[in-house]
Amino acid sequence: MEMNTLHDLLVSELKDLYSAEHQILKALPKMAKAASSEELRAAFEDHLAETQTHVERLETVCKGLDASPKGKKCVAMEGLIEEGAEVIAAKGDPAVKDAALIAAAQRVEHYEMAGYGCVRTFARTLGYTAEAALLQQTLDEEGDTDKRLTDLAESGINVDAKEPELA
Repeated sequence: MEMNTLHDLLVSELKDLYSAEHQILKALPKMAKAASSEELRAAFEDHLAETQTHVERLETVCKGLDASPKGKKCVAMEGLIEEGAEVIAAKGDPAVKDAALIAAAQRVEHYEMAGYGCVRTFARTLGYTAEAALLQQTLDEEGDTDKRLTDLAESGINVDAKEPELA
């Protein structure tokens, strides 16, 4: 794909996010299963449902731009998910593992927030107000998920991980 205009860049970045969201849809059930904290498991499960909505919004945005959301692989998300898979496969104290799952998930959230912030701004610049509003909604939800994960970490998981159980 050539990127000669801001519209070209917007479409390319939307395709990247679409690929990223699909990869997240596959990873979240594994992260939920690996979590020992019920609250963390619930956060991952809630975000799974939200992620499906994000995919649908991206499809709506792309339709409004007369573009396909398919055709690009997000290699950055692939790497972030691989790091998460290493945490899932790791042995050790459950609370420490939960803290590591939160760290991996927050790296994913920050990547998404950066991506959604950029495409929202591109859409606004190009006058795509309805699309920009949808992208802002997703950006807000990604930020809320990040805050929820921080709250879980600070309210107990990191404290529990501070003094892991000795096997």
